[in-house]
Amino acid sequence: MPRVKVARKSTAIDMTAMCDVAFLLLTFFILTAKPKIEDPSKAEVPPSSKMTPVADANMITISVGMDKAFYSVTEEDVRSGALKAMGEKYGVTFNAEEAKRFSLTPIFGVPMKNLKSFLDAEPEQLKNFPQTGIPADTTNNSELFNWIYTSRQAEKALHDKLLNVSIKADRNEVYPMINTVITVLAKQKIFKFDLITSLKTAPKR
Repeated sequence: MPRVKVARKSTAIDMTAMCDVAFLLLTFFILTAKPKIEDPSKAEVPPSSKMTPVADANMITISVGMDKAFYSVTEEDVRSGALKAMGEKYGVTFNAEEAKRFSLTPIFGVPMKNLKSFLDAEPEQLKNFPQTGIPADTTNNSELFNWIYTSRQAEKALHDKLLNVSIKADRNEVYPMINTVITVLAKQKIFKFDLITSLKTAPKR
């Protein structure tokens, strides 16, 4: 009796569900990813053999490079509160659009007299905007001192927490500027802070 030949059929796999999952994951990663922030201080941090992650919340970061100080606060509402207090202290009025743009500015290094011009600049102009650094000295009335003070006050009022402080300094930076920043912190009784470094690579054998 002859055998019945079964017709060969090509194997087909429906990839529709896999494509849907892939696009969902891609969308998730795009929406949750944080864009890389360009640091205007251009600080090349020194290497370290230990790695401890820096907190991504409740943090003030003072970047020091090219003999200039740059300032950053993690929370947007704290930035807005600090800007309002600084405007009142220095007699500078910021409109709603400028306040919004400042709350979205992760790091800056301009004195108060130039801050409105900085916030009014178009996005393509910001890359070339002359950020001369935040004025800092060892008195209790420098702009850096007041930015730290107003930010801490805003954090306490809004979240009832204390802001931590980290310093990101260029490894080739001269000591006087670093000493000024540490003195400013000490004036506010901040004696504990983090130093941001990069992980030292193991020596080749």
